[in-house]
Amino acid sequence: MPQDVSRSGLVLAIFGPTASGKSAVAEALADRIPAEVVSADAMQAYRGLPILTNQPARPTRLVGIWPLDHEGSIGEYQRLAHAVVDQILAAGRTPIVAGGTGLYLRAALAELGLPPSPPTGARERWELLYDEAGPEIAHATLAERDPEAAAAVHPNDRRRVVRALELAEAGASLQPTRNRLWTEETRHPTLLVGLDVAAETLARRIDERASAMVESGVVREARRALDGPLSATAGKVIGLEEFATLPPEEAIAAVAQKTRQYAAYQRKWLRRIPGVVSVSADRPPDAIVDAILEVARARQRLPARRAG
Repeated sequence: MPQDVSRSGLVLAIFGPTASGKSAVAEALADRIPAEVVSADAMQAYRGLPILTNQPARPTRLVGIWPLDHEGSIGEYQRLAHAVVDQILAAGRTPIVAGGTGLYLRAALAELGLPPSPPTGARERWELLYDEAGPEIAHATLAERDPEAAAAVHPNDRRRVVRALELAEAGASLQPTRNRLWTEETRHPTLLVGLDVAAETLARRIDERASAMVESGVVREARRALDGPLSATAGKVIGLEEFATLPPEEAIAAVAQKTRQYAAYQRKWLRRIPGVVSVSADRPPDAIVDAILEVARARQRLPARRAG
């Protein structure tokens, strides 16, 4: 297969819901062109849960980089992903960014303009104001500091009022004048592919995956993780609590249901991502790769869409 794509400076990005075959497609692509796969999965960034987070068997960048007690953030991931993507391009290879965490995917590809870190103790102070002075006073304070954010947040929404006040104190806003998340701006020329799989096919694959996890030893993995230090972020891994505490059959059913709900959310994300090229994924990975490379060759001379 010609290696023209790898010399073009093009970034290939693959997004899709859980069980759509992202890892298999990314690995098949890497077998066809000089490339390295970069994970855009928030939970695969943690080590210690390879079965539960369905970590790829082949070496993949940004997989298993954080211990389970680490409080991972989108800002930290973005810095790491940008460095890795730039490094791969500088080596004359193609970065293949693949994952199902939409925000992480966008962070790897673009400059999200993430808000600065709030001052230490800011959240606690604003929570105290909300709880002691009441929602109306807290919301009025927000209106003085950030009128646009106040107009978009109901006084009774404690979490968002507090977050808006926290951002305002840091010099940012809950309602930025420009939302880079849903623009086509990328740091490098990028082909973003969305794997389209029928809902019933996804549901079947998810059920099969949940059962296979038990056979692979996920119960022991989950119990070991819960016995040790665990950050709030790592604790959100789907199935961690269920597999550690429920009988296997109950755990399989509960995890499959939660995963189907998450897949439906990912499918909504897929429809919102600008510039995505939808590719039918109800076929073998090699056939999907053929379709991706055909589009990539046609787009490899696209200029970078830069922010600003």
